[in-house]
Amino acid sequence: MSDQKRLFLVDAYALIFRGYYAFIKNPRINSKGLDTSAIMGFMNSLLDVIKRERPDHLAVCFDKGGSADRVEMFEAYKANRDETPEGIKTAIPHICEILKAMHIPIMVKDGYEADDVIGTLSRQAEKEGYKTYMVTPDKDFAQLVTENIFIYRPVFGGGYETWGIEEVKKKFEVENPLQVIDFLGMMGDSSDNIPGLPGVGEKTAKKLLAEYGSMENLLANTHELKGKMKEKIEGAKELGLLSKKLATIMLDVPVTFHAKDFELDQPDLPKVTEIFQELEFRQLLANFEKTFAVEATSSETTSASNTTELKATPKETASAGAGQFSLFGGDISTSKETETISEFTRKTAETTSHFYQSVASGMATKLFIKNLMNQTSVCFDTETTDINPLVAELVGIAFSWEVGKGFYLPFPENKEEAQELIEQLRPFFENESIQKIGQNLKYDIKVLAKYHVEVKGKLFDTMLAHYLINPDMRHNMDVLAETYLNYTPISIENLIGKKGKNQLSMRDVPLEKQTEYAVEDADITLQLKEHFEKELGEANTQKLFDDIEIPLLRVLAAMELEGINLDEKFLNSLSEQLENDIKDLETKIYAEAGETFNIASPKQLGDILFDKLKLVDKPKKTKTGQYATSEDILSYLAKDHAIIQHILDFRGLSKLKSTYVDALPTQVEPSTGRVHTDYMQTVAATGRLSSNNPNLQNIPIRTERGRQVRKAFIPRSEDYILLAADYSQIELRIIAALSKEETMINAFKNGEDIHASTASKVFNVPIEEVTREQRSNAKTVNFGIIYGVSAFGLSNQTDLSRSESKELIDTYYATYPKLRNYMSELVDFARDNGYVQTVLGRRRYLNDINSRNAVVRGAAERNAVNAPIQGSAADIIKIAMINIYEKLQTGNFKTKMLLQVHDELVFDVYKPELETIKTLVKTEMENAYKLEVPLDVELGIGNDWLEAH
Repeated sequence: MSDQKRLFLVDAYALIFRGYYAFIKNPRINSKGLDTSAIMGFMNSLLDVIKRERPDHLAVCFDKGGSADRVEMFEAYKANRDETPEGIKTAIPHICEILKAMHIPIMVKDGYEADDVIGTLSRQAEKEGYKTYMVTPDKDFAQLVTENIFIYRPVFGGGYETWGIEEVKKKFEVENPLQVIDFLGMMGDSSDNIPGLPGVGEKTAKKLLAEYGSMENLLANTHELKGKMKEKIEGAKELGLLSKKLATIMLDVPVTFHAKDFELDQPDLPKVTEIFQELEFRQLLANFEKTFAVEATSSETTSASNTTELKATPKETASAGAGQFSLFGGDISTSKETETISEFTRKTAETTSHFYQSVASGMATKLFIKNLMNQTSVCFDTETTDINPLVAELVGIAFSWEVGKGFYLPFPENKEEAQELIEQLRPFFENESIQKIGQNLKYDIKVLAKYHVEVKGKLFDTMLAHYLINPDMRHNMDVLAETYLNYTPISIENLIGKKGKNQLSMRDVPLEKQTEYAVEDADITLQLKEHFEKELGEANTQKLFDDIEIPLLRVLAAMELEGINLDEKFLNSLSEQLENDIKDLETKIYAEAGETFNIASPKQLGDILFDKLKLVDKPKKTKTGQYATSEDILSYLAKDHAIIQHILDFRGLSKLKSTYVDALPTQVEPSTGRVHTDYMQTVAATGRLSSNNPNLQNIPIRTERGRQVRKAFIPRSEDYILLAADYSQIELRIIAALSKEETMINAFKNGEDIHASTASKVFNVPIEEVTREQRSNAKTVNFGIIYGVSAFGLSNQTDLSRSESKELIDTYYATYPKLRNYMSELVDFARDNGYVQTVLGRRRYLNDINSRNAVVRGAAERNAVNAPIQGSAADIIKIAMINIYEKLQTGNFKTKMLLQVHDELVFDVYKPELETIKTLVKTEMENAYKLEVPLDVELGIGNDWLEAH
């Protein structure tokens, strides 16, 4: 490695914006509702640079007040830019606070841009013998590149690339990096509102530069140009020179490079840790600690253009000669840095006083159970041999009813002895007066059900409680403990290792370690319960928790344990049919393409469609440079090209075969012979349930072959029949009732076909004269309105042009004025309160509702309308499920509720009970919640799910 000192200058806003938009589809919101995406994205990038390069000198450069000189030259400079998103504005103070705590200089000068600050500092550092790396994705910095100044550029997909003189020459097709200024001046920059020369784009600019070498030389020789190009450029000479000035990075900003001030110094670790904990940066804190306490060999150190692999140093004191060193030199064992890290990291079992005890068999167990039965509220946690509760065996159960204390009851491996022990605990679990607390209690309930034990009494599930308090956050116990208790629990991997063939069973773990791990879980969950109880009240969601989510937990556990019967022979037959259909499509596609190729390869497919067949004049490309062949792009072309439709059909059938037809038989549980999906209550922020392993909610029903998959789900025996009960247009009924739109309400009350009724109103024809096409378009608008459909979106979903779509939407709102007012009220409520809510008070928090970024704000506004409607529908079907389950239980019916798929419930009905069950189900579903619009449920029966549906 060269002895030449290296300075890294970070373009702050470029990396902050990059970090923010990296999380735009899944923003990082902490428990206080703060959008931390930009902070996290920027800090990840900064720490990555430090870890990879271990620079001698470093500074972060900011803009302040824009470029006064450029605005004076050209008033419209950067005038077309959107306002900075709120998530970035709120991030800046936090980022600056972190940088100060890290002792990293912030370079900023009022009236100058970061580009100018970086340009000036890089030239000053070069004169003092430094190599400077400008950390930025912005290509404009290429003009500054010299033998000692480089762009250190983050690339898509991770990592960095270094641009020196040769890379710039190749990229811009110039002889000298300074010509990049001429290049930018000629083609202009729409993002900065630099006008450039009219009619000159990237290719033309490169061509002109190759011929004339500079803007000035080009403008001095415009007589050599021809046609309109000559006319345009001659008429814009002043504009061209102005554009070059605007594109030139200034090198005379009043800032000074004092080498001592820029040295990468030891951070104020307690302060950084405090900030990260306040922001709830759990993983980032670990990343920070690894970054500033590293272990490396000299062979691992590389230049700025390569990657440096660095390893985290253990927090234990290093012994002499261990080869460990601090990033800043000195032995880690004597460094104050290591001491401060251990003082300010989260609490653990090692640093927290606690009393966790295992209970021996015999008299000790009897005394423990006697004490247990005297409690009014107990947290328990099962330790098992498997994450699948259907096959899991009990290894032990932990109990805690006092913070910092708890007990662990180990279970024998022998099944008869284990059953004898659980029988001793049965009085506790089935005691109605003792509250049971847990994290993800559904799992524990299902495990205990295998031992024929029912968990009775009031329940408190910390995972469900947190879901109602903060639905957009993660809800696993480690995250909750670190966020709310500043405590890092023992990792399961420390006990049994990582997933894989070498992973141990919990039975292999020594009893002492089992006890610490299991009782800690119960203790932490008990503490979280005390914290969340208060927050449920503050968020007005206690009733929703007690009356809906907790009772539903029992219902779902019963449904999941029951499972559903699968006709595997039918699926094998369907798989063969699909295989033949797929081969037929392959043959047609190859014939139309004129050659064989891998249809599943996007690259090969793109080359065939757009290079060979030239189906489109200017096909879209992906970021990697290959032709885009996504579903939406191909669907747009399908009606004009037979090969495209065949490709879409090929994809659809291939996915159907692999995802469902071939996969479902592998998901039959051998111990029951049935398929047991797992319903998750804490995934969808709207309150809808999610189905997993297998996902039964995404089985395609719009195609004939997709519908056939439902035929594979059958009753348990010939004595049973399937009943499907489906809410008819529940979301439209909800929005009609909540908006108080009389025209729509009356249509529902009169039992009219709502889509025909809407078509009649918006197309101004009698209902009996509504055409099939008019009804179809009205149906698309009816459902699209809930999801904020635009004229563009509607035109893509129908045969209407964009202008016709706009006219239809305008007419729709004119027909239903109260509907539009209601939607506006929802958005206004969200702006004022930061959330919207369902009919039962379930909240959806919308942190971006007041964002100044139009795209981000628009998405939040659509959610403001959609969430109360979709969430209310979810609430209503949950009420129906709870009520039906209770009726089936108290009536001792043999009929079982098996599935919930969106607005549909599926039952395995004992045939002698059919008429009674039909009445019971329809009554409970239609009366689950009273709206001004009647709820309507359609029933169907059959010997398979397709026939019943």
